[in-house]
Amino acid sequence: MKHKDGKPGPQGDKSSRLVPMSIMFIVLCGFSFYLGGIFCSEKNRFNTKNVARDVQSPKISVATPLQIKPTEFPVCSSDYQDYTPCTDPRKWKKYGLQRLSFMERHCPPVYERKECLVPPPDGYKPPIKWPKSRDECWYRNVPYDWINKQKSNQHWLRKEGEKFLFPGGGTMFPRGVGAYVDLMQDLIPEMTDGTVRTAIDTGCGVASWGGDLLDRGILTVSLAPRDNHEAQVQFALERGIPAILGIISTQRLPFPSNSFDMAHCSRCLIPWTEFGGIYLLEIHRILRPGGFWVLSGPPVNYKNRWRGWNTTVEEQRSDYEKLQELLTSMCFKLYSTKDDIAVWQKSSDNSCYNQLAKPDVYPPKCDDSLEPDSAWYTPLRSCVVVPNPKLKKSALTAITKWPERLHTAPERISDVHGGSASTFKHDDSKWTVRVKHYKKLLPAIGTNKIRNVMDMNTAYGGFAAALVDDPLWVMNVVSSYAANTLPVVFDRGLIGTYHDWCEAFSTYPRTYDLLHLDGLFTAESQRCDMKYVLLEMDRIVRPNGYAIIRESSYFVDAVATIAKGMRWGCRKEDTEYGVEKEKILICQKKLWNSPNKSSR
Repeated sequence: MKHKDGKPGPQGDKSSRLVPMSIMFIVLCGFSFYLGGIFCSEKNRFNTKNVARDVQSPKISVATPLQIKPTEFPVCSSDYQDYTPCTDPRKWKKYGLQRLSFMERHCPPVYERKECLVPPPDGYKPPIKWPKSRDECWYRNVPYDWINKQKSNQHWLRKEGEKFLFPGGGTMFPRGVGAYVDLMQDLIPEMTDGTVRTAIDTGCGVASWGGDLLDRGILTVSLAPRDNHEAQVQFALERGIPAILGIISTQRLPFPSNSFDMAHCSRCLIPWTEFGGIYLLEIHRILRPGGFWVLSGPPVNYKNRWRGWNTTVEEQRSDYEKLQELLTSMCFKLYSTKDDIAVWQKSSDNSCYNQLAKPDVYPPKCDDSLEPDSAWYTPLRSCVVVPNPKLKKSALTAITKWPERLHTAPERISDVHGGSASTFKHDDSKWTVRVKHYKKLLPAIGTNKIRNVMDMNTAYGGFAAALVDDPLWVMNVVSSYAANTLPVVFDRGLIGTYHDWCEAFSTYPRTYDLLHLDGLFTAESQRCDMKYVLLEMDRIVRPNGYAIIRESSYFVDAVATIAKGMRWGCRKEDTEYGVEKEKILICQKKLWNSPNKSSR
């Protein structure tokens, strides 16, 4: 029976209200089990409370290792042999011409990413070993004739048979780079006593300047864009000289403030006085207080050189005066000059910057909202980044000289959360032990088989410091999403860059002999697809090159599966501590030839 509204109504049958004894018995039994369950669950809750408190390991260490389906990656077509995803000339027409911003980083969206292996050029050979590689490389490894035809008269390089030879010439050093640097050392004595340790060469050519400085104890980052010279940075890395793709355009360079001891431009064609001197302001930002800026070429020595520059003496005088005025406004002083070289020094005295507080002064002081070390897709601004006055030991005149500088806790380590002199010392000791173990697992470390090395996610540069006596150099990479430890790396006399491993690195294919990572996938797996990170590693490591992948046990097997699909050979090893929660993969990329000719 139902009401008019459809809801059930009370039943009129009296017998239907009687509850059989059997049903009552079942209800009572069920109630007793319910009370017993409450008691047992309460008892278990109190008994397991202390156990839960004692478990310190993260869930990832006890979880079932990540398993993925094996995939064999195809080979990209041969026209991708020098593919640089974020500086791809094929995409330049999509971006603006203003200040050559099309040459900056423009990474492809996810749906355009390549899932194939970048092939070597036809006839590729294992690179010539260091130090012989500084003077010659295989033509087929970097098969570009344009730079040879355009610059052979300036002795940048010349082709002989199957090789390119590098005689050490340059636009502004026709007598050779050695004589050029000798003159520079006469002007800057600090280059000879361990004061100057790190340098940046903007518009580096084939990096002969940086190559010469290696023998003088100075570590240089050679910087050039992917331009119509085709392969400046690729030539540098093929020679075994540190280099990275980059351009001063609309965004900051990927380095922290107050990092380099010296900056150099040898007729690098950067219009220093244009756009309000914004490019000079970026050099000022990355140069350490007391650091040197060296310029050779126009408008230096304009009285004697102007006829060869297709200009007039009046125009060159005006450019030089404008340059000097801009540098003075940024607290640079002319340090020394001779022939074609002029040297300015950035002030170590912060009182110089007081003038920037005056109204209508240009360039003005940057406001506090602009982080000095923010340098990953950060726009350039027309203002002066004033060094932190609290830092008393970071200026070039105050920092410890090389090589003692390498193992001295930098002042800026206190800016890192949890950073201190003791944590720095502990990190140093830890990496000494780890690298000793690595050399047992990979005896090629320390030999001429490994020259160009990258630490893909460093903290304080401890891995690089432990390798400093070996015939190699290390590019220290700090994630743009991690703690800002890159200033510490530079302060101890090492080099590095910011990067986000969800994107491609700013280098050519086949440019590193060894890649090292320590828990990178554990740290970044929530943001970055592991497959694309490993494909990027395959792009930049040389055939027959190596990777040391130190990871949690959760990721190791999955990494090995992907690596097999990239034609790598890997073996799993214990760490120096022999713990189960962490393992080491020692991998080697195989040398193979491309079967593909059509675009993929």
